[in-house]
Amino acid sequence: MELFPPIPLADWAPTKHTLHRFLQVVGKIRLESSPRRNHWWHVPFHLTGNGLTTRPMGQIDGNPVFTVDFDLVGHRLLARVLDGREASFSLPGHSVATFHQEVLTTLMGLGVHAWIPHPYPYDLPDAERPFADDTEHADYDPAAVTRYWRVLSQVGLLLEEFAGRYSGKTSPVHHFWHTLDIATTRFSNTPVRLPEEAGPLIREAYSREAVSFGFWFGDDSVPEPAFYSYTAPEPPGLADEPLPEGAEWLATAPDRHLALLRYDRARTAPDPRAAVLDFYEAAYRAGARGLGWDIAETACPDGVTDPYRAP
Repeated sequence: MELFPPIPLADWAPTKHTLHRFLQVVGKIRLESSPRRNHWWHVPFHLTGNGLTTRPMGQIDGNPVFTVDFDLVGHRLLARVLDGREASFSLPGHSVATFHQEVLTTLMGLGVHAWIPHPYPYDLPDAERPFADDTEHADYDPAAVTRYWRVLSQVGLLLEEFAGRYSGKTSPVHHFWHTLDIATTRFSNTPVRLPEEAGPLIREAYSREAVSFGFWFGDDSVPEPAFYSYTAPEPPGLADEPLPEGAEWLATAPDRHLALLRYDRARTAPDPRAAVLDFYEAAYRAGARGLGWDIAETACPDGVTDPYRAP
């Protein structure tokens, strides 16, 4: 199967908008029903062999242990509880409003009382419209959704490989329903004291120095899929650091920059896999040097720290 098949944003934008909101409905249930982890690691989805999963939830909220999975090959949503009961429904043919109702009804039938304190999209243009009222977003192209999952899976393994090269604190490789990106983040032990007005989301996410790496499918600011990296807090001169040919620094604010490698540049490179890994490594070294990290101390070649087995 082709590594990094083409997935232009314009080709599936209506489906992407619908799927994004489907994921947010289930993501908000995960937010309320999962044990809390630092940096919001309890919130994103994780990849499976045919789609996405919440992983086990419940118990802390009075519900039985349950999972919700998106089968993006068979195009069904599947809910299971610990005693083995399960229920599912088809994804195509739903608007956001009917999907939202079907999720709650399906879980209720399994004895799960799901609760979404704020049942609205998060940080999307229609953030003031409840899920229950959204009959506009109802596009679902199964072929496009399966391609999205295949790209996620291929990128996910590259991120797993890259994450293994660092022996310090590292997030899982996970898929955020907020921005529809897949990412992993490296942290130092240095605390970052953000002001209260930064808000609880930002203060928790960036409470330690971090260099993050990921991929997203395009949005209004970059209307095409791209690999990215950023450093938080951003050290002075970051955007002056060299990146591999084809990559660039994109200013997102006067003092904030993204390292960007556009998907089509990577997928048409002589060795797409190496192009992405080299990009992530260059962006990491730029950010880590600027923050004063000991790059050699936390290096983990081929994912090995055992000195007798190190390459």
